[in-house]
Parts: sequence; C-alpha cells; structure tokens
Amino acid sequence: MYFTPTYASWLNQVEIWFHIFTRDVIRGGVWHAKRELVSQIMRYRRMYSKERAHPFMWTYTGKPLAA
Repeated sequence: MYFTPTYASWLNQVEIWFHIFTRDVIRGGVWHAKRELVSQIMRYRRMYSKERAHPFMWTYTGKPLAA
C-alpha cells in the first residue's frame, strides 16, 4: 500500500482506469469461483494493454497558470 495525496496529478488517471475496468468487467459480472474472477481480470488486463492502452500526452508546460 502506498499513500497518495488527493492532489496527486496522476490520481485522476487511475480513477478513470478503475471506472473503465468496473464498467467492462465488474458490473453485472457473476463468478462461481475466485479463480474465474482472477482469470477474467488477467484476460482483461492483457487485452487492455495490447489494444486500448496508450501513452498519456501531458499538455501542461510547467508555466504558472494565469490568474
């Protein structure tokens, strides 16, 4: 476990990924054994990494924001 402050810039990206994961895998799912759930999660992770994941393009230049 690792402490992540609520103002962490990457935290929203993680929350977005978990929303997508919940929508695609967890919501409405029925598993009869823990092994089935783990297997589906791992299949989804491999598929997501191959087909849907892409580098995030940062647009912030580091300059102070105008007031």
